[in-house]
Order: sequence, then structure tokens, then C-alpha cells
Amino acid sequence: PGTYPRGGGVHLRLWAAERLAEHSGAASLTGTWLQRYARALGTKVGPDVDLHSLPPVTGLLKLGRGCAVESEVDLSGHWLDGDRLQIGAVKVGAGAVVGTRSVLFPGSRVGKRAEIAPGSAVRGHVPTGQSWAGSPAVKLGKAKRDLPKERPPRARHWRAMYGATGLALSLLPVLAAGPALLVVRAFVPADAGLGAAVRGALFALAPATVAFGLTYAAAVLVCVRLLGLGLRTGTFPSHGRVGWQAWTVTQLMDLSRQTLFPLYAGLVTPVWMRLLGMRVGRDAEVSTVLALPSLTTVGDGAFLADDTLTAPYELGGGWVRIGRAEIGRRAFLGNSGMTALGRSVPDDGLVGVLSATPKKAKQGSSYLGLPPVRLPRAACDADRSRTYAPPARLRWARALVELCRIVPVFCSAALVVGVVAALCAAAEHGLWLAFLLSGVVLLAAGLLGCALSVAAKWLLVGRHRPGEHPLWCGYVWRGELVDTFVEMLAVPWLAGAVPGTPVLHAWLRGLGARIGRGVWCESYWLPETDLVTLGDAATVNRGCVLQTHLFHDRILRTDTVILREGATLGPGGIVLPGSELGAKATLGPASLVMAGESVPAGTRWLGNPIEAWRP
Repeated sequence: PGTYPRGGGVHLRLWAAERLAEHSGAASLTGTWLQRYARALGTKVGPDVDLHSLPPVTGLLKLGRGCAVESEVDLSGHWLDGDRLQIGAVKVGAGAVVGTRSVLFPGSRVGKRAEIAPGSAVRGHVPTGQSWAGSPAVKLGKAKRDLPKERPPRARHWRAMYGATGLALSLLPVLAAGPALLVVRAFVPADAGLGAAVRGALFALAPATVAFGLTYAAAVLVCVRLLGLGLRTGTFPSHGRVGWQAWTVTQLMDLSRQTLFPLYAGLVTPVWMRLLGMRVGRDAEVSTVLALPSLTTVGDGAFLADDTLTAPYELGGGWVRIGRAEIGRRAFLGNSGMTALGRSVPDDGLVGVLSATPKKAKQGSSYLGLPPVRLPRAACDADRSRTYAPPARLRWARALVELCRIVPVFCSAALVVGVVAALCAAAEHGLWLAFLLSGVVLLAAGLLGCALSVAAKWLLVGRHRPGEHPLWCGYVWRGELVDTFVEMLAVPWLAGAVPGTPVLHAWLRGLGARIGRGVWCESYWLPETDLVTLGDAATVNRGCVLQTHLFHDRILRTDTVILREGATLGPGGIVLPGSELGAKATLGPASLVMAGESVPAGTRWLGNPIEAWRP
């Protein structure tokens, strides 16, 4: 623990350790394997712990007996505060519960039997037996989660089941590769030379890629539907049948968002969700939602933006509580918005970016922040033929554009063929040569993938400018197609592996972002890159989104996001369109800057939405 210079030896070693963890597959571990990995890193893990989030590579984490850490909790214990790296230990006391998507600051301590609500940002010490919520987290009262007081017994066979399931989930791509390889075999003779084999593989590329995608989708579909049988609301042992089912379905849905990314945020997404068991109304728009499908209802004309979370399970005391979530008719759930079990976004209601759905909300009401605060909102009088009721010709036009999302998938498969061919050619001169050249070959493939995504951006949408665009227009559809090039080509092949480096910055500049000298940017989530300006020495931490657009009322509204010289955006922070951070201004972790806000130079802010940061 301590404070170190950005770009110094400690920072470099920490960055390298995190990249090694990602590329070794450790970041994908689940179930009992995750606890073993945590202990291997040096984390002190007590008995009967439910750990559903990645431990820090530093090992500076202590988990007390019987505590529960839900999914997507930031336990890293470090962040860049300007040009200084802050590292601290994190402690979660015995019997405590940390809700999903929470952030624990370096040096934070959660007392015994305390409860941290989902999406909270915890700094300092949370006393024993208290309930805290919000960003920054504040005291709500005594912890009183409605769960049985006695901890259920944990049978060894369920621990083994979690471990086996985690291993099986990691092998899903191998299962899907089987039919794809059979297709390739039909095009490549057994006695073919390298040149003939490459030609055959290229001819097989399209059908093999389709076979992989269909097999993977079928496997996810069958597993989710079977696991949905008997999955019901109520409270159950976390190490029991229903608890295991809920956990496995959630893991499958998360994997689906990554591998089957082209299926999301399109016309086919509601169909896919219905196949998985979700109740989805007519003309609903669904993006990369994470949900228990059989317990989620989406009303007619509803809109679920990127990375939304609905009906997650809750942990505590060895138990898991499962409930339903509902998104009302023509309701809107913004990027990274959450709807907890038993809650619903009302008809015509809105829950904003990085916000939680309140317990009770009236029809047509709007909320923002953590905890959610009601906001006034005037209804937008837009052309319904371009928002909610498009004619058939626009539906067909959008379908044709979205069909092109298969192109970047084919490009990614072609890169696989190219890499294998290059290494096979090198292996003909010795395996040692193939080994030595493997890094160079993969780097070349990554650079090509990034170049293709840059070319797609400029050919399809050109330069982004501030403005308004209805959902049913070519600009929006082409933008989603560019996102597919980014997510299927640039990110997996290179951009996602080099956060904070000049390589990532060069790629972002190629996409149109204005990035100054000495910038540290760990995020590639700059939706409309031309509208982003990062001044000299600015810092963008992990998990940040420079949100250059909003999409409520089905109108895409784009505007600039500017970070002046030396400004800092903390981990998990989101800056909305039209906002600006002044020179050397600092936004703490899990903070939200509202649209059109200007943060004064040299000031420090924290919260969702932001307020002055008081030590």
C-alpha cells in the first residue's frame, strides 16, 4: 500500500501483472476456481465465503468468514489519481455483503455483518452491522437483509459442481469449434500442402464461421432453457440446485454478450431473448442486457441500453435470493442501469445512465443516480415513424445493414486462418522459429484488425458531429455496425490487451479522437470518437465511459466530451455528452457527470451525480 508515480516501476509491474492475469485466462475463472486463484494471489479468504468477483492481483484483500461479494465488484484496491498511483488494502468483514457493481476504494473496510447496496462506492470504514448505499456510500441504518439467520450447510458435491461448471463454461468455444473444424475438413484434403490448405480454409471460412456461431448459440440456448426449469423466486441455499442454476444462467448470459455480440442491439435481439425465455413485448429495443431471462419482463416499446442489469440474484449468509424484474411499456433503462429483483421501471418511465431503479416509481417518472433521484423530463415530440412506428421499408433497410454485422466476424476468422498459416509456414523451418515469430505474427494480426476497424469507421459513418438522429435512420444503424467491427476485430485482437499504452492511443486517434501528449487512457469506450478530446497528461482509469451520446425517447443525441490538461476520470466513471472537465480537475471512482456540466479546473468531485469531494 502507498502512493507511487504514474508510469513508475510499481505502476509498470502492476499493469504487467493485470495483463498477465487477463491473457492467462485467470480473469475468466468462476466458481470455486476463483477462490483458489484468490488464495494463490495472496488474498486471505475465510471459510464459507461467496466470491463472485475478481480478486486484486496485488493480493491486498481480506475476506472474512461467511462474507459475500456479488458479481462485478471492483476489488482492485488501486487507481490513478492524476499522476499518482494510489494502492491500498481492502477488507470485507465476516458475514458482510457487498452488492453487485460496487466499488471499494483503496483502504476501505466493510465491517462485520454490514451490507453494501448494489452500485455503491465505499471509501473509509463501514461500521459493523450497518447498511450503506449510494455513490459515495452513506449510512442508511441497520443492516436487515430479509434472509434466514442460520447459515445452510454446504455439501461438498455442490462445491465440486460449481468447479465443474466453471470448467465446462470455459470449454464452450471448444465445443462450438468442433462443427466448424468438420466444415473446414470438407474443404481441405488430408494430403494438402500448406498453400492448398490455406486456399481450402479460406473457401470454408464463411460456412465454418456460421457453424461456430450457430453451435455456440444453440449450446447457450439449450443450457439456459434447461437451467430455467425450476428456477423460481424465493430464498435458497447458494450451494444448492436453485442457487447453482441462477449462477450458471448468469454466467451463460454474460458469455453470450461477448461471443455473440453481433446478435445484440439489433432487430434479432428481442427474438433471441424470447428464445432464451424472456418475455419481450412488441417493438422493444434490447442491447447487451444481463438478466435471468425467465424472471424478466420487457414491455412493448421498451428500451434497454448497453450493459443493463435486470433481476440479478442477491447473496448473503450462505443464501441466494431470486426475484423478478420488469421494464414497463415504452420505458427506458440507460447504459449500465440496474433494476434489482422485485423492482420495475414504470410505463413511460426512465432510469438514467449508471442509475438504479427505485422501489416505487410512478408512471412517466424519471430517475438518475445512486441512490436514484427523481428528475423532471419533458416528453420529446418526435416523428413516430422514425422512433416507435417505422414503416416496413425502414425495417427491411435496417435488417440489411444489420446483416452486414457478419462481415467483421468473417474478418476475424480470416485473421485466425492467416495466423495459423504463418506459424505453419515458420514451423516448416523448425518449431523454434514458429515460437520466436508467434508474437510478431499475432501483433501483425492485431494491427490489421485495428486498421480494418478504423477503415470501417471512416467508410461507414465518416466524422461524427454533434446532433440528433432518430433510431430508424441509417446513421444509427451504421454506427452499430462500426461497433461490431470494434468489438469483434480491434478489441479481441489488440486494443483490449493494451490499455494505457501508445498503441491504444494511436488506434483511438485513428478513429478520430483528439488525444494529447502524456495521456493515460485505459478505456476504449469512446462511442463517437471524433467528439472526444483528452488534453495533455489527462487520465482515464479502467471501466470509464466517455459517453458522447444519449438515446432516450429513441433519439440519438450526440455531443462533445472534453477532459482538459491533467484532468482525471476515476475507475468506473461516466461523463455524459456536452460536459467538460477543467484542467487538473479530478472525478473519483464510480462518479457520473451529467450532460452539459462543466467541472471547474483544479477541483475534486465524487458521486453519482457528482458533488464536491470532501476528504
